[in-house]
Amino acid sequence: MISFDSHLHTRFSSDSEADPRAYIKLAKEKGMKGICFTDHNDYDFPLEDGKVVFDLDFKAYLDYMLKLKEEFRGSFDIRVGVEQGLMKSVASRVDSYDPENKLDFIIGSSHLVEGEDPYYPSYWEGRAVKDTIIKYYESIMENIKTCHNFDIYGHLDYIIRYAPEKDINYNWKDYYDYFYEILKSLIYQGKGIEVNTAGLKYGLKNPNPDINIVKLYKELGGEIITVGSDSHSVDYLGYEFDRVYNMLKELGFKYYSVFKDRKAEFYEI
Repeated sequence: MISFDSHLHTRFSSDSEADPRAYIKLAKEKGMKGICFTDHNDYDFPLEDGKVVFDLDFKAYLDYMLKLKEEFRGSFDIRVGVEQGLMKSVASRVDSYDPENKLDFIIGSSHLVEGEDPYYPSYWEGRAVKDTIIKYYESIMENIKTCHNFDIYGHLDYIIRYAPEKDINYNWKDYYDYFYEILKSLIYQGKGIEVNTAGLKYGLKNPNPDINIVKLYKELGGEIITVGSDSHSVDYLGYEFDRVYNMLKELGFKYYSVFKDRKAEFYEI
């Protein structure tokens, strides 16, 4: 089984009210080996109802999580990470994040396209879907060339969750050249990718990214794969991990990764 969930959000993220202790309790009941908290930090995210969002109080977060980690040392494995929003315009702040190296793990993700959030249906109004998706993948290429302080790239085809018809008429091969360049760049930089099961929660046929993109990553020489539920509530801890286990095994992966002190550890599949 995949026994470590490496992507979890708690009340320290603007879009979650989950209690970290509730995750720990359930993970232990499920027989998991450990979990990694990865609350959101997105610089310059658009205001929501006039309020600043996804501006992680890093000191408060770190103080709380490190105490929790110490409390459960020896009885349950807790890692502390961040999901960092990547954009060229904030690259210097991204690359100077956590200067004292307190974190175990940083997920690099793209949530915005030119400062706008494709989560909202209004974002897609008056836009051609394919062109909009291409612009998102172009932004990823720019983000990973300018932002370097992250370990794996999160939910690579995230935008498909929010496209008007999701993946009904989506074919990953239409964007092959973008995926090829993105994956080659990540591999060259020694970075991995995430298999994020929230895509399945959102009704997609695949996790994020499409399993064929994970296959391409392997064919290009990629070896670092983390698995995360991207859960914002305790109910989705370890969501569909059995399905991902089978997918990775069928693709020929021998290991999945968990990060500690910003270095990949390899767990047998």
